[in-house]
Amino acid sequence: MHSYEVWVAGAEEPGTRWVHQPRVGRLLREPFRVLGLKARLERGEELPYDEGLMAGRVAMSAPEQGLRALAAARAAQPGWSRVPLEDRLELLHGVYRAVVDRRAELVDLLVAEGHPVRLAAWEVASVACAFHPDSVADFTDQLVRPERTSAGRRIRMVRKPDGVVCLSPPRNAPTSNSFYGVLVLAAGNSLVVNAPPTAPLGVAFVYREIVAPLLERLGAPPGALSVLSTHARAAMRQWLDSPDCDDVVFFGGSEQGLKLERECVAAGKKPVLELSGNDGVLVWADAEVDLAARALCERYYGSGQICMTPKFAIVHPEVADLLLKELVAGVREIRPGPPEDPDTVLSPVVKRAEFTEYLDEVLAAGGELLCGGEFVDVDDVPAAAGPFIRPAVIRVDGLEAAARLRAFREETFFPLLCVVVPGAPLRIEDAFGFLNANRYGLRNSLWAQDEQVVERFCAEVANGGMLKVNDSHIGCLPVLPYNGGTGATGGIFGEANQPAVRTTHLQSIAVATLVRPRSSVFDHAAGVM
Repeated sequence: MHSYEVWVAGAEEPGTRWVHQPRVGRLLREPFRVLGLKARLERGEELPYDEGLMAGRVAMSAPEQGLRALAAARAAQPGWSRVPLEDRLELLHGVYRAVVDRRAELVDLLVAEGHPVRLAAWEVASVACAFHPDSVADFTDQLVRPERTSAGRRIRMVRKPDGVVCLSPPRNAPTSNSFYGVLVLAAGNSLVVNAPPTAPLGVAFVYREIVAPLLERLGAPPGALSVLSTHARAAMRQWLDSPDCDDVVFFGGSEQGLKLERECVAAGKKPVLELSGNDGVLVWADAEVDLAARALCERYYGSGQICMTPKFAIVHPEVADLLLKELVAGVREIRPGPPEDPDTVLSPVVKRAEFTEYLDEVLAAGGELLCGGEFVDVDDVPAAAGPFIRPAVIRVDGLEAAARLRAFREETFFPLLCVVVPGAPLRIEDAFGFLNANRYGLRNSLWAQDEQVVERFCAEVANGGMLKVNDSHIGCLPVLPYNGGTGATGGIFGEANQPAVRTTHLQSIAVATLVRPRSSVFDHAAGVM
């Protein structure tokens, strides 16, 4: 059994109570038995631990432990930042080796938390990309530029750590996103992580089993890392009020995150936001239609409850019928099932009422439901109270009509793919304008073979932290950051999020020791005129 107490400044401490993580696959089949056991264990009853039903437990932390974690992080940070960068980089290399070597263990933990096997495998692959040797080399380039000479001075441009960074991973995907904090540590910051009580086990595993031993081996001060688990609002309030917090990394909904951004600025904290997404895909007239349809099917990973899945598509009228035929055929093959099933990509849907509301609005406006939309149980049997929804595809004709619908304007966190077929002839600037008008800005994709179209897309689509061309929409690559965006995705400071950039600050240095004659350092025109 995985069992983790509160981790404050390199030491285990008892928490206020235990939170037990059920295996969601068993929960779907035997909800009363699993929830009953969880409740009894959390009441403190002495019962045999059934590892077939429970994956592990994590201790909830107290406010006083949070305060001590912040104070320890402040005290430890200067010593940790003095560790040479090349040594701190070994933390990244060590995490990469651990992710590769313990891939099966990580996938199993994600599956226990309810992530389908295929989704979990994608998450682990994405994490591996972030710590790939090519990514680590880029990390170094981000922090330290090569020294140069100007006017006889040695000029350096370096990024220095902000200090203490507090990380709040999202409830829907805490484990994979918590790895963001490792990059924060490697940049020379101290880190306080709050594992969400709804799914704390994977986060605790990552930091206790992988990260903490590596930090100890590197000689990091114990306070460089603390791992808590308490309610996000309480943790956030404590971080905002504390002089021992410099940066807040927050994953969550846009409305909540943008409000937090204002509170961070008012409190003198740097906000780093990973919020909602409303990704668009443009399928042009010469697209590889079969591959574009397959990319659009990525919408349904986790039942669409992932910010970076494609939410809507603009399909050129010349290929719309063919694309929709391919798409609907692929979508109809996607079925619910337990997370352990290697063919499953769907997860139980949280926002079931919102799904119905948005779908009804589209249909009332003249949209067409091409497939899906039924509520079903884990065996794909129709059930009004079923936790799953069969993947739905809707078609709307005309960009103006689509622009009026919330299903295109807002993030849809459920298995609904919205396809708009513009009227002919379609001007490319109108398609780009639709993408740029999106108030979110996580990712956008293009499927087209004409190089002029590709280059215009790359040049003219400013909305988004990432653009993908003729590629998997959700796929990750070394070097490229897989987080970050503009607009309601990242707030007013939003961009593609390189943790080494976002939690450090640029410092310029000029060393004039070798300038001769020495008095010429006061000749302010010598180097430029």
